[in-house]
Amino acid sequence: MNRREIAINKLKGLGDVILDDVSRGRIPRIKVPSRGTSNIIYDEEKRHYILGDRYGTRSMGNVKQIKKIGQMLYTANFCKDLVAREKTATLRELYYISEGWEVDFADQQESNIVGEDLEVTLGMTREELGLMPEEDGASVYGALTVREGDIEINALRSGKSGYNISPTIDEVEFVDHDVERVIAVETMGMFHRLVQEKAYKKFDALIVGLKGQAARATRRFIKRVNEELDLPVYICNDGDPWGFHIAMVIISGSAKLAHVNHQLATPDAKFLGVTASDIINYDLPTDPLKDIDVVRLKELLNDPRYRDEFWKTEIKKMLKIGKKAEQQSFSKYGLEYVVDTYLPEKLEAVENQ
Repeated sequence: MNRREIAINKLKGLGDVILDDVSRGRIPRIKVPSRGTSNIIYDEEKRHYILGDRYGTRSMGNVKQIKKIGQMLYTANFCKDLVAREKTATLRELYYISEGWEVDFADQQESNIVGEDLEVTLGMTREELGLMPEEDGASVYGALTVREGDIEINALRSGKSGYNISPTIDEVEFVDHDVERVIAVETMGMFHRLVQEKAYKKFDALIVGLKGQAARATRRFIKRVNEELDLPVYICNDGDPWGFHIAMVIISGSAKLAHVNHQLATPDAKFLGVTASDIINYDLPTDPLKDIDVVRLKELLNDPRYRDEFWKTEIKKMLKIGKKAEQQSFSKYGLEYVVDTYLPEKLEAVENQ
């Protein structure tokens, strides 16, 4: 049974639960795994956040919950139709189409939450249920050929912006590649710099532009190339708490998406970004830490994803020097410096750790 058939069966099954309760003369109810903070656990073995075993029950015997159940069933039926017809809809389209339902949504935030409830209840991602985000995925440049349906696309022949990762990345087949690693960079400015300086050749790498916080499709792509193509992944971000967080979400997932981190997190990915030590050793142009940066760095010290000695040392050092730096600060030494000097030195150090 393929993923499409599984999705249809699970969506139908949700309706069957309600019908079974009605046929037995019971008050219909749906069990929904809790996404509260007390049920989000960092799994040391898996090295990412997971959901615990706590559930909440939504019952039609509770007047306050009737509308939520109705919204969930309407959304499930809408998704079943999408998957059956092999179509997709954006989260924004879901919100607008609900205007014709008996139980529409007050705003898109409410419809997004119901979509998340549905994916956590069924144990499938929203993309597998036909729901897509508004934003595009990242860009990829390098010697990789993929197949989308009947079309083969080469990421070296897709223009300077590379191949754009599809929200339906699990339907994309990896046909061929001639690379040894993946280098993901936080900003598109740095992505274009690496493409211009032919970093993909110099490092035999796929260059991935994350566009800031990586979209789910981007994280799924990175996980797939790591596991299916056996490519090591390196993440090159700004030297500040927000860059650290962007990298760590790729490595160990996020608490918000604990229910799908097993499909998104790449625990073996390595941080190749700017550290406090780099700021000192390369005498980089910096900005002073703001109060919000200091607060965030202290929060990271208490985050289980940053328990490694490397992270503790670098976070404490950044707090001590009171400075942060962007990736593009290496331009102080010339546009080519980051590819000719910094990345070779950094890669060698990280690979030898």
